[in-house]
Formats: sequence, structure tokens, C-alpha cells
Amino acid sequence: MDCVAAVDVGGTTMKGGLVAADGTLLRVERRPTPRAEGPERVVAAISQFVADLARPGEGERPVAVGLAVPGLVTPTHAIFAAAFGWRDVPAAAFADVDLPVALGHDVRSAGEAELACGDGGGDVLFLPIGTGIAGAMVLSGSPYGGANGWAGQIGHIPVRPDGLACGCGQRGCLAAYASGGAVAARVGVPGAAEVVRLVAEGDAEAVRVWAEAVEALALALATYTLVADPAAIVVGGGVSQAGDALIVPLRERLAHRLGFRKAPEVRASSLGPLAGLIGAGLLAWRSLDR
Repeated sequence: MDCVAAVDVGGTTMKGGLVAADGTLLRVERRPTPRAEGPERVVAAISQFVADLARPGEGERPVAVGLAVPGLVTPTHAIFAAAFGWRDVPAAAFADVDLPVALGHDVRSAGEAELACGDGGGDVLFLPIGTGIAGAMVLSGSPYGGANGWAGQIGHIPVRPDGLACGCGQRGCLAAYASGGAVAARVGVPGAAEVVRLVAEGDAEAVRVWAEAVEALALALATYTLVADPAAIVVGGGVSQAGDALIVPLRERLAHRLGFRKAPEVRASSLGPLAGLIGAGLLAWRSLDR
């Protein structure tokens, strides 16, 4: 059957697979993102992943490639990503294959997958929290990219003036306090899942860092709510797997921050960490319809 090869590039893990036209995942594979080895090595690793996925297999014939990457992205170039330090990387550098290649923003692609296959719709903010943080804005049922396609960089809203340094060059960004990478680094463990485990065990440092992360999220989301008035905030990405340990206190702190008005619904993504991969696949399918 015809399918597309898709790769969702995260700061820690790359998720790749084959996606049917209706968004069904036919195969899923994970590989580490070699971020510590520099941007050229990351690009090479993505290209190899794409090449491996794009080989025809028994009963599967990839007809296009979809790539979802973080940072500032156009259909032709990955302009900048603080997580990797790359600048102006052409789409072709990510995929040395003889197939059409569609390049898109990881979070916006995940948001479109939620809209198409999950429980998105109306006026919704889709907020994946992984190694970094960004947001996909859905307004009146349609994804909103802004004047230059770069809307939704919520992870770089300053929540603490003159606070912790962020990889983007600013200080006090939401991502520096509430991303999975940030909370793990501040507690001194390999990943956010370990932080959640330590919080459940009552570890004082983990509890403090987690509470600061939730408060930073509430502050940024209160600002977004007052500006855009979403009906719901859908939390995705790897950190959303914390479940009630994240969603319940975030609901409480957001309601407290808003004060005079009712807070929007806050819920976990129905597609979970695979939303970006499904979105990359749908991006590839749409490129064939142009």
C-alpha cells in the first residue's frame, strides 16, 4: 500500500514511521537525537533516518516524506532552532531521497494532527511540552501561523525577568523553567519522567522545581488566555505523560492566576507524544495534493 515516511525531530528523541493517508501509523521507530554532537551531526542523523524509512518494504511503498522540526521553519528551510543551533538548513539536507519532501514546524504539525485525528477544534491552544516548549494556535478551527508562519513560540515568553538563561539568548523564558529538558537538568536526572517519580516520592528539590515549572506554565498560559480566549488548552508531548501530576496543579494555578474570569479547560492530548509524527505524515500527504 502507498504510505509516507515521517520523522518528528525532538531535542532528545526522533520519532519516525510510516503513515497511511488517514493518519494511521503503520510503523513507529525511535532513535536518539545526537544533539550534543552539533547541528551537522543532527542533520546527518535525520537524513539517515529518512533514508531508512523511505526504502520500500513488503507491502509498503513510501511516496513522500514529511519532516517536523523545531524552531523557526518555512516550507523550504529550517531557519533557526535554539535546541540544535542550526541556521538556514534547506529541506533537501534532511532528506537525500528521490521523493517529494515536505518540511514543517513540529508543534504546528502536532496541532494539525490533533485537529484532524484527535479532539482539537474551535479555539484551542495545543501545547506540547518536551525537551522544549512551543504552541500551536487553532483559531476558529484552523491553524494560525501568524504573519511569517512563526506564531506560537510560547516557550520563549519571559516569565521571570532577568531569570535563568535560555538557549534562544533571552533570560527568564518559560522553556528555561518548564520544559522537560529544563526540569530534568535542574533536578540533575536524565529526564522529566524521573522528576515526576521523585515528586511522587516527596523529594524536596524535585517538588520545588516541579512547582516552579507549573507556576511558570500558569503565568504564560494566563497571559495567552487573556489575549486569545481559547476554549481549551491541550497539553501534549512527553511531559504530558505525567498525567494528573501536571494537569491537576496546572488547572489550579491557572484558575488562580486568572482570578476574575473562568479558566479554559486544560486537558491532556488524546494523541500523546505521537501527535508530531502523525502531523509530519499528514504534512507529506498534503504536499502530494498541491
